[in-house]
Amino acid sequence: MKDIDQSLPGKKPLIGNLHPITQVERQVENFFKSLGFSVIEGDEIATQHYNFDVLRMPKNHPARDMQDTFYLEDGRVLRTHTSSVQVRFMESNKPPFRIIVPGRCWRNERTDSTHDAEFHQFECLVVGKNIKVSNFKAILEGFLKDMFGPSAIMRLRPAFFPYVEPGFEIDMKRKGDKEWLEMGGAGMVHPEVLENAGINPKKWRGFAWGFGLERIAMIKWGIEDIRLFHSGDLRFLNQFK
Repeated sequence: MKDIDQSLPGKKPLIGNLHPITQVERQVENFFKSLGFSVIEGDEIATQHYNFDVLRMPKNHPARDMQDTFYLEDGRVLRTHTSSVQVRFMESNKPPFRIIVPGRCWRNERTDSTHDAEFHQFECLVVGKNIKVSNFKAILEGFLKDMFGPSAIMRLRPAFFPYVEPGFEIDMKRKGDKEWLEMGGAGMVHPEVLENAGINPKKWRGFAWGFGLERIAMIKWGIEDIRLFHSGDLRFLNQFK
């Protein structure tokens, strides 16, 4: 048998690349890990208790309507936000703590260029003593600059969410942007949510927010249709090497 000529060039192996949502998620995790946050995972199927009740969404709240939520036969749901992990974590961990919870979520809604039934979110939760709005504003500004560049600026608009008080909508703008871009919701954790987790709201305070990872990726790379992320189209995915 003839010896193999080691000098002959071989076929270059096909090397894949990370999905753009995975790339964004890893950048998010790396930033918050650098600040001492822990990355927590939770169940994608949640009970109504953790997905709604403990977050101050009563039985008649619109978010519990069948049009918005995928219900299973046993009464559980495909989680509609990673906030479903929030109280479960607080029940079994003593403050102070800083966590983020990235993962998939589902909402039973009609898909279009900016909405999809399946999406990814990351929840940020900090609980400690003397926590103020200025604390989460400073961390949030640092995150936006890390993700979108030093020209990124933000603003807070008053908004209502049942699990925070006060609540805010977060908008962002970069150099050259004509319009403010809506990023997500945030606020100080409602005292009742802390109580539901067995934490004394007179001693501890916290803040939380939730961002969609697809939303971040769309702004980061100028993508106009959210459905491309789950299309499996290699012509789209191969751009993110």
